[in-house]
Amino acid sequence: MTAAPGPHEPDLASLEPEDLDGHTIDELSDYLDAGMVPADPTIDDSPACQNALAAIMRLRSASLGSLDEAAKAEAPADESWIGGVLANISLEVRAGRDIPLRAEAPTEHPVMTEGAVRSLVRRAGDSVPGVVVSRCLLDGDVTELASPVRVRVEIAVVAGHRIVPTADAVRLAVAEVLATQTDLTLAAVDVLVRDLITPTTADGVGTDEEAPR
Repeated sequence: MTAAPGPHEPDLASLEPEDLDGHTIDELSDYLDAGMVPADPTIDDSPACQNALAAIMRLRSASLGSLDEAAKAEAPADESWIGGVLANISLEVRAGRDIPLRAEAPTEHPVMTEGAVRSLVRRAGDSVPGVVVSRCLLDGDVTELASPVRVRVEIAVVAGHRIVPTADAVRLAVAEVLATQTDLTLAAVDVLVRDLITPTTADGVGTDEEAPR
């Protein structure tokens, strides 16, 4: 049974193409496969699509071997980690709530979207070697400046990478990017290792290597 989503956690059942300005993750993947030609302005000019494309490219370039081979090695299931990551990317880039930034003048009311912040978190986590961010959530009233916010980052770690130091590196990377590019008051960054990814060998068979802690 799938747990009900939290108060600020998107419901997978509510996923619609409007979350990506009329496109789907499959369409964006096909666009990448075609070398992004011919150019599609509805994708190229969409911040949500651009964030999703960047996340898909990082997922593809991670040390996972072929995504196709990894998908074949999985038992067919709705909760396939690859499908889950792609679904979460689509949900996370939605604009969501407006997050205020500190104004430099009384007449200014600068904001950035919740989707933009989640994309920052995902990008920071994905930058750590051996990591794919599965999901990121912002817990707290992000619409109030200085209100404490807790960030939860769920990750998959490629076998062979030490789990604790890798999770610590993700925590530091996320905290740094949020401190430098947002005005969130960060209460904590919680990193949860959800999956251990075993790279496929040339014959498509996964190794049995156990990740050191």
